[in-house]
Amino acid sequence: MLAGELYDALDKQLSDERLRTRLLIKRLNDTREDEVEERTLILKELIPHAGAGLWLQPPFYCDYGTNMRVGDKVFFNFNCVVLDVTHVTIGSRSLFGPNVQIYTATHPIDFKVRASGLEYAKPIAIGEDVWVGGSAVICPGVSIGDRSVIGAGSVVTKDIPADVFAAGNPCRVIRGLEQTR
Repeated sequence: MLAGELYDALDKQLSDERLRTRLLIKRLNDTREDEVEERTLILKELIPHAGAGLWLQPPFYCDYGTNMRVGDKVFFNFNCVVLDVTHVTIGSRSLFGPNVQIYTATHPIDFKVRASGLEYAKPIAIGEDVWVGGSAVICPGVSIGDRSVIGAGSVVTKDIPADVFAAGNPCRVIRGLEQTR
């Protein structure tokens, strides 16, 4: 699965891992904003490869959590979904608007293979200081370069370079971003 090969999502080990994740997500989504210590403990178990200052505004959903590599000070707004069937890498200080969907999972194009119940995944890499606008969808296998901005409602089907504003369906580069420091 992690290598991008076909796998059976109903495999017992995978089903058990997703159940564990669902229980942690339920606990996370049931916390109040003032329960910072409880949230921190849950997040360390849910997403063990996260840097300092990860903030997930509940509700939040993911498949495994353990396949996410998250930098420092990353923020997910309400109702984000990460299908981390394989690796999702997110750089430090990246921001995700409400309803952002990150999908590594995909299905075979060949209907006979698809009908067998097998599926596969492609990793996603999102750089540092990226801002993804609300309701954007990041498709399997996509990379987004450092400091880029993805417009709200975009469907990112291809790689986006660093330092650009990109938007649309399909998402495309609109213009470069002038960097100020």
